[in-house]
Formats: sequence, structure tokens, C-alpha cells
Amino acid sequence: MKKLTVALLAISLMVVGCGVNKDYVSQQIQDSEARTKAEIGSLRDKTDGNASEISKLRSLSSELDAKANMAINKAKGFENYQIIWKGEINFDFDRANVNGAAEQILSEAGDKMEQNPGSVIEIAGHTDKTGSSTYNLMLGQQRAAAAKRFLSERFGISLYRMFEISYGENKPAADSGEMKSSSKNRRVSLTIWGPMN
Repeated sequence: MKKLTVALLAISLMVVGCGVNKDYVSQQIQDSEARTKAEIGSLRDKTDGNASEISKLRSLSSELDAKANMAINKAKGFENYQIIWKGEINFDFDRANVNGAAEQILSEAGDKMEQNPGSVIEIAGHTDKTGSSTYNLMLGQQRAAAAKRFLSERFGISLYRMFEISYGENKPAADSGEMKSSSKNRRVSLTIWGPMN
């Protein structure tokens, strides 16, 4: 009898143990399924986001292609152009506003462009090496834009006749060892191109 009781007790413990194990395993499976569903949802969101980004990039690429084609078409006919005037304006540290001395030089450029209606001007912004290269590219762009705005507002020069670019710190006029090199490098270079006679 004693052996039978022990056997029944062992069987009941196994059954209870199996029930506990079954519940535990069932809970683990549910947790795993929940995590998998969450990961799938997250991946789906990322995929949708990537698809949206890809669509935007394709659209931007198409726009850039169209602009490049337009620029190439507009550039045709400029093969016979030559430099007819060069100038340079300087800026204060970390500034992009046109001062009095710069206004005089820009006025010379405006007069030259009025005298040569077929001319175009290249406006290149530069900076010294202070600051990050990204910031300097932006500051060079702001300086070029200020010169372009002056010529447009003061002389009515059409925007399609003015081309601006920023080189930031990449094309210094003076080496860092030279005296006042930083102030020489804070500039906008102006180059007017006109048809050869």
C-alpha cells in the first residue's frame, strides 16, 4: 500500500509538473510571438519610411536632372565668352553683410554688366579656416548671396545672369602663415564674362 501511495504521489507530481511546465512553455511562446509581431511591425514601419525616402530621392533626382539639362542648354553659346572684369570684396569676421567698401566694388561690377548686356557674373564666396567646413560653406554661400542680392536690387541685374557658388575655406587667397591671411580669405571673388568681339 505504501508503494502504491508513493507511486500515486509521484504520478500526481509529474502531472502537476507537466501542467506547470505546459503553462510556462505556453507563456514563453506567447511572449515570443508578441515580440516577433512587434519587430515585424517596427520593420514594416521602417520599410514604409524607406519607401517614402526612396520616392523623395527619386523625385529630387528627376528635378536635378531637369535642372542640369536646363543649365547645359543655357550654357550653350557661352563658349566664346572671355573675362572682361574681375574684382573682390571682403567681409568682417563671421559676417555676410555688404559694407561701404564692398558696395563701391559691386557698383563697378554692376556698371560693367549694364555696359555689357550679354555678360554674366560668377560670384564665389570664401571664408577663413575658423569654424567647421560645413559652417564655412554655408557662410561662403551667404556672402555670395549678399553680393548677388546687391547687384539685383541696386542695378536690376537679372538673376539668370548671376551664378553663385561657395568654396568655404577650400580656396584661400592667402596662406595661414601670411600676415592678415584670415581677413584676406574672408571674401567674395567676382568674375564677369562677356562675349568676345
